[in-house]
Amino acid sequence: MASTLSRLGNWFNERAPGFMPMYRKHMTEYYAPKNFNLWYYFGSLALLVLVNQIVTGIFLTMNYKTSAAEAFNSVEYIMRDVEWGWLIRYMHSTGASLFFVVVFLHMFRGIMYGSFKKPRELVWILGMLIFLVLMAEAFMGYVLPWGNMSFWGAKVIISLFGTIPFIGDTLVQWIMGDYLPADSTLNRFFALHVIALPLVLLLLVVLHLAALHEVGSNNPDGVDVKHGPKGNRWSPDKPKDAIPFHPYYTVKDSFGVGFFLMIAAFIIFFAPTFGGWFLEHDNFTPANNLVTPSHIKPSWYFTPFYAILRMIPSFFGTAIWGVIGMFGAILLLALLPWLDQGAVRSVRYRGMGYRIALGVLVVSFLALGLVGAGVTAELIPAWFPGADVTTVENAFGRLMVLGYFGFFVFVWIYTRFGFEKTKPVPERVTMHD
Repeated sequence: MASTLSRLGNWFNERAPGFMPMYRKHMTEYYAPKNFNLWYYFGSLALLVLVNQIVTGIFLTMNYKTSAAEAFNSVEYIMRDVEWGWLIRYMHSTGASLFFVVVFLHMFRGIMYGSFKKPRELVWILGMLIFLVLMAEAFMGYVLPWGNMSFWGAKVIISLFGTIPFIGDTLVQWIMGDYLPADSTLNRFFALHVIALPLVLLLLVVLHLAALHEVGSNNPDGVDVKHGPKGNRWSPDKPKDAIPFHPYYTVKDSFGVGFFLMIAAFIIFFAPTFGGWFLEHDNFTPANNLVTPSHIKPSWYFTPFYAILRMIPSFFGTAIWGVIGMFGAILLLALLPWLDQGAVRSVRYRGMGYRIALGVLVVSFLALGLVGAGVTAELIPAWFPGADVTTVENAFGRLMVLGYFGFFVFVWIYTRFGFEKTKPVPERVTMHD
C-alpha cells in the first residue's frame, strides 16, 4: 500500500509539480506560534461551516423553486417528502447561525490580541470584506424560504436604501425588481445567494489565508516569533517558539471540530429552531403582504446593527442617519488598524483603560442584540412596572449605541495621545497554563 501511494504521489508530482511546494508552504512548512489557545479554534471552525453551507446548499437547490407561488411549498416539500431533506435543511439553517457565532468570536479574538495591527492590516481588511459578503449572503438566503418574516424582513431592509437622497426610491425598485418583494426579487436573490456571493466569498477566504501565511499568525502574547541561529529543535533556520501547522495544529483543530460538531448535532436534532432564534416562528407561515408580523425583526446576527438603526433618531425628516450609523458600525471595525495606534498588541499587556473599553464594547454589542431582537421590550414591563416601554427601551438602546461607538473614539484618543500605560511585553512567546 505504501509503495502504491508513493508511486501515485510521484505520478501526480510529475504532472503538477507546483502543488507540492504550495502544500508545504501552507501546511508542513508554515510555522505557527506554539502558544495558541482556545480562541484560535474559530478560524478553522469558520472554514468547516463554510464547507457545510456550500454542500448542504447544493442539495437544497435541487428541490427549491424560485417562484413566489412555489418557494414556500418547495421548502415544505424538502422538509416533509425529500428523503433526509429535513436534516439537510436544518444543517443549513443551523450552520448559518453557527457561522456567525464562530465569525463573531474569531473577530473578537483579533481585537483582543491585536491581530489587526501591523503587519496584518491587509489580513484584517480582507476579513472584514468576508464579514460583509457573509452578511449579504445570509440576508439573501433568509429571504428564499419565502415565509412571512422573510417577506417583511426583505421589504424593511431593502426599503432602507430609500433613505438615500434623490435616488432612494428608484434604487429600492431596482433591487427588488418590483414595487414589493416578488418573483423577480426571489430570482435575483437566488442567483446572488447560490452563485455570485459564494464565489466572491471563496475568493476572499483564499486571499485572507494567503495574506495571513505571508506575514504569519499572531499569538496571545502579540509578539513575533524569533528567528536566528538557535532556531528550534526541527531545524536551525526555522523560527523559534513555532511549530509546523501540519500535523500539530491540524490534529489540535480536529479536537475542536469534534466538540463543535457535537454541539451542532445537539441543536440540529433536539432544538433546530433554538427557541425561535435560529428559525423564527413567523417564517413557518407563507408570505402574505396583507398580514404583518407583530414584531418585524431580522435574524439574531443582524439585531445589533438593526438596533443601531432603530435607536438613532431621525433628523430633518429623514432616517438616513440611522442607516449611516448601521453601516458606520461595520466601517469602524474595518478602520480599527488605524484608530488603534497603541504599540502593544495583546490585551494581556495593554492598559486598564483598553481592557475596560473592550468590556464595554462586548456588553454594548450583546445588549444591542437584545434590543434589536425585542427582548428588552418584553422584559421592561416586568422590571419597571408602569414605565413607558418605548421611553425606557430607547434610553437603554441609545446608551448602548454610545457605548459601542464610544469604544472606537476612546481607543483613538487613548492611544493617539499617549494616555495608555502598558505592561512590559516579553521578548518571546510565553506558554501560559
